[in-house]
Amino acid sequence: MARVVVDVMPKPEILDPQGQAVAKALPRLGFAGVTEVRQGKRFELEVDDSVDDETLTKIAADLLANTVIEDFTVRRIDA
Repeated sequence: MARVVVDVMPKPEILDPQGQAVAKALPRLGFAGVTEVRQGKRFELEVDDSVDDETLTKIAADLLANTVIEDFTVRRIDA
């Protein structure tokens, strides 16, 4: 078995209202120095060792991310 992490983030040119809301709230909560926040999604998958990188990329592109407005990265991590 392998553990795979897929990180999905809005593309840089796409507005991120959730990230903007967090960025505006931080100073009100006493946290200074944060200039930008982007909010995304993280998926963790447990897959058989037989699942290749091409299949994982297809899963991310077809199901986990909206590739029109989001970028994604796929990486295997040590279990």
